[in-house]
Amino acid sequence: MASTEDSELFNTLFRYQNGFVISKVMFTAAELGVFDLLSESEEPLTSVAIAERLGTRHIGMQRLLEACVALKLLRIESRDNKDFYGNTALANLYLAKSSPKSQYSYMKLDSEFFYPSFQYLADAIREGKNQISSIHDSSTKDFVQSMYRSEEKAELYFNAMKNFWTLYGREMISMFDLSHFHHICDLGGGSGIFAEEHILSYPDSSVTIFDLPDVVEKAKNNFVALEDSRISFQGGDFFKDPVPEADLYVLSQILHLWEDEKCMQLLTKLYKACKPGGGVLVVEPVLGEERVKSFGAHNISLKLLVHTDGKTRTSSEHKALLTAAGFKEIQAKIGSVYGALLGRK
Repeated sequence: MASTEDSELFNTLFRYQNGFVISKVMFTAAELGVFDLLSESEEPLTSVAIAERLGTRHIGMQRLLEACVALKLLRIESRDNKDFYGNTALANLYLAKSSPKSQYSYMKLDSEFFYPSFQYLADAIREGKNQISSIHDSSTKDFVQSMYRSEEKAELYFNAMKNFWTLYGREMISMFDLSHFHHICDLGGGSGIFAEEHILSYPDSSVTIFDLPDVVEKAKNNFVALEDSRISFQGGDFFKDPVPEADLYVLSQILHLWEDEKCMQLLTKLYKACKPGGGVLVVEPVLGEERVKSFGAHNISLKLLVHTDGKTRTSSEHKALLTAAGFKEIQAKIGSVYGALLGRK
């Protein structure tokens, strides 16, 4: 008879070995509309009814539903010799599109973009460089270009970022009192999510979103809600072009896309652009100083390895970059996965 320790080891092995199946079960149920249908339904439904309404064959749908029950994504109840399926609280909160905290678009991005590209992880580790040209084609030079290859993909990426902010945005935006910064420049903020969150928290402020011209046009098309006098767009390349004047420059999920040299180039440029008393706010996934405990940050780190020349950093590594660029009075606050650092000139 296996010992308790052996059983625990086996269970861990099984979860890790089959993690890709677990992810794909959840992605597939979301893509087919299972969680949306059950969220909208006033009562649990049979597998036959679910298959008919979603236009699938019953044999496949039944197996998918049973797997979702085993994963606690769905619940099951039996009456009159029939099984009826309904959403669990997790599915209603995070998997149904109608939920304010839905992660549907982020899961769709994971399923369609990151999931297949992880077939190149071993190559990225062997070669120590991103595999972006192998994943797409030789004309695709970087992660940003791959995300904006089409209107459809750009819209998916924007919506995925919106999902991200529903989980972490309020935590990030409230880490520091930013009320004394009246005009904000959000660099690379084409999704518009930070701008929306910021003016909700600070109604007297204004935000200029500075991003690549093509990205700005896509953002305008996909985010009609951003037609607000407090939010403006300006096209440009923040590595090559002058940045707009601002009291505070925001780099939300930007630095991790680049190696240290490029980060220093950008931060030094922002320091020179800052007025005395101005500053920079950096929002990033942050590794713990011990580097091995936070899998959330390592998950992002491996995605970066496959797709970019960047990396996740510890809080002290971020502080070192900001200090070297000239920023003072650097404060850092770390959340569950993401952190924020505020530096002043």
